[in-house]
Amino acid sequence: MKLTDTVVRNFRVAKVFKENNDKINSIDFSSNGETLISSSDDDSIVIYDCQNGAPKRTLNSKKYGVDLIHYTHATNTAVHSSTKVDDTIRYLSLHDNKYIRYFQGHTAKVVTLCMSPIDDTFLSGSLDKTIRLWDLRSPNCQGLMHLPGRPVAGFDPEGLIFAAGINSEYLKLYDLRSFDKGPFATFKLQQDKDCDWTGLKFSPDGKLILISTNGQVVRLIDAFQGTPLQTFMGQTNHKGIALEASFSPDSQFVFSGATDGKVHCWNTETGAKVGILNGDHQGPVTCVQFNPKYMMLATCCNSMGFWLPQVDE
Repeated sequence: MKLTDTVVRNFRVAKVFKENNDKINSIDFSSNGETLISSSDDDSIVIYDCQNGAPKRTLNSKKYGVDLIHYTHATNTAVHSSTKVDDTIRYLSLHDNKYIRYFQGHTAKVVTLCMSPIDDTFLSGSLDKTIRLWDLRSPNCQGLMHLPGRPVAGFDPEGLIFAAGINSEYLKLYDLRSFDKGPFATFKLQQDKDCDWTGLKFSPDGKLILISTNGQVVRLIDAFQGTPLQTFMGQTNHKGIALEASFSPDSQFVFSGATDGKVHCWNTETGAKVGILNGDHQGPVTCVQFNPKYMMLATCCNSMGFWLPQVDE
């Protein structure tokens, strides 16, 4: 089945899970698409089975809190940021709910965390105006960049370069092998007066960069030239919250949540709005991601929704 405008418009919520009693703050699919991990403001981590559409396990991180959860390359381990005690990043064995390693160094809230698509390195960015590069095998920071403002960051699909968005105005591209030499490209973008950048993702084909904000705008940028391609608007965000936007696996569509509980979808090539999906979310849709291998979408507020395309009989 191929993703088309019609297929996207026919997505419906197949299952709703009410495992959490507070906002789900981040989600991540395993690379094989078989499981989904979520973290919540209620300090719990829930793992879902995507094939059977059922929760598999719930782990708790009551002491440190949990946010920005990501699978590592082994689906039985994850990294996450903390919401309590300190701003340490924690490397967790999901198999026995024990911490394998702590990554200390940030002195303010970690606002961006991303795993390399190819190896054990990961990036973190914090309100302390730094981006740090880490390796899962060592507690020591592998690289440190001081920035003039709040960062967002993301790896390209090859894992060779990463992009950092700084101060909601500059996009800088770094080569991972020599990032201490500074960016090999810097693009200045028009600043949005009433919102900040809160997320940055490369498209799965590596050609586009998606910048999500805590306002009513999502930007699509050419990953090579830094030129603005599309500005996606129309989704309500009256609360100044960071709403996730994500690509479909074929890079042709972008999905974003809205504070009125709906999910908006656009075509990356034309910029046209494909549809507004209503999943009966009671609160703002903070997370939205497309499964990398299966035809399913996950969206969250305090509850988790699994979407499948409705096939006409």
